Amino acid sequence: MGGLEIKIDNFSPLFDKSNMEYKEFSSDFSQIRLYTMWLVRSAPSEIREFNLLEQQISEIIKNAIKHGNKNNIDKKVKIWYSLTAETAHLIVEDEGEGFKDLEKWNAFNRKRLQYIGEQNFDDLGKYVSFRGADSDNYDGGNALFAALEYWNGGFVFNEKRNAVGMKKFFNSKSSSTEEVLSDIKPW
Repeated sequence: MGGLEIKIDNFSPLFDKSNMEYKEFSSDFSQIRLYTMWLVRSAPSEIREFNLLEQQISEIIKNAIKHGNKNNIDKKVKIWYSLTAETAHLIVEDEGEGFKDLEKWNAFNRKRLQYIGEQNFDDLGKYVSFRGADSDNYDGGNALFAALEYWNGGFVFNEKRNAVGMKKFFNSKSSSTEEVLSDIKPW
């Protein structure tokens, strides 16, 4: 299981943009799938088959557009990326004010993980969906819950909290869907 919380660290190696490609997009919510496909198409075939990579990248872009840039088409989402057979490394930055509820989200997630570990499903029901100050009925923090699990090389915000660096390590061998699923451990 991934870490218990999201860290803030401007000096994390996850923010090193050396040897990374760069792309920026307008904050057009209707184009998220296109933006994601544009990035994923550069991935080597060994990792391109993983639909979770596409989903994770899409969710990060979606959060930058919706929560960071408040769907303002004039604001940009900047993405630095490197996709190899061994790793996926991305830095996504928006022009927003930053994730102000990060400490509250971290506390919520620690409690959520505690109840999962204890298999306390009665109390876990209160920790299914995080609602921050700017949340709407379609938000629940699920993208961040999944991100901590998926980005096994780290997931960190900058000090302003408007940029996130993340890295995923892939197995060096080609994995079939069955092999990937066999690695998943039940709660």
